[in-house]
Amino acid sequence: MLDRVITSGTFSLDGGTWEVDNNVWLVGDAREVVVIDAAHDAKAIADRVGERTVRAIVCTHAHNDHIDAAAELAERTGAPIRLHPADQVLWEQVYGDRLSYAPLDDGEKIEAGGITLEVLHTPGHSPGAVCLYAPDLCALFSGDTLFKGGPGATGRSYSSFDTIMESITRRLLGLPAETVVHTGHGDSTTIGAEAPHREEWLARGH
Repeated sequence: MLDRVITSGTFSLDGGTWEVDNNVWLVGDAREVVVIDAAHDAKAIADRVGERTVRAIVCTHAHNDHIDAAAELAERTGAPIRLHPADQVLWEQVYGDRLSYAPLDDGEKIEAGGITLEVLHTPGHSPGAVCLYAPDLCALFSGDTLFKGGPGATGRSYSSFDTIMESITRRLLGLPAETVVHTGHGDSTTIGAEAPHREEWLARGH
């Protein structure tokens, strides 16, 4: 079972602020779910969760637009917040030391409603960026690592184009071509639709 909530707010980094729409993904069944990226509006996410148990609030990375509703959602649901610790510096920009999370490990498996999500550490957009691979759904939740049309942005602090391309090449493009890529913003795509364009992305440098 897969559900999407689109929330709106702002992304701020390096002194700039931008209006953004975020995809919040709920993965599980009628009893329990994992929430991927608690963005902007905890109430809207909690309303979609309904009476289900939230097993975890998983952050694909710690840019503020992906974690700004995590504290309130955790309070509403009692669920643990999960984040790769390499994004600690970005986490602290939002929450300082007043809110803790349980660290994610590369290769860790998170389960809800009979669906398993495997954590793939895919640095580049940020140091602790992860994707979540759900072979049961033939799906990848890519956060801001891979989009329809190419890699996530790497023009701001704590990001690297070379690193994100290595992550995408090594960890993502080898997944089955039919794997649906559910992104942090915008439309979904597939591995098969994106993989042929790798050389174009390298040539353009973003």
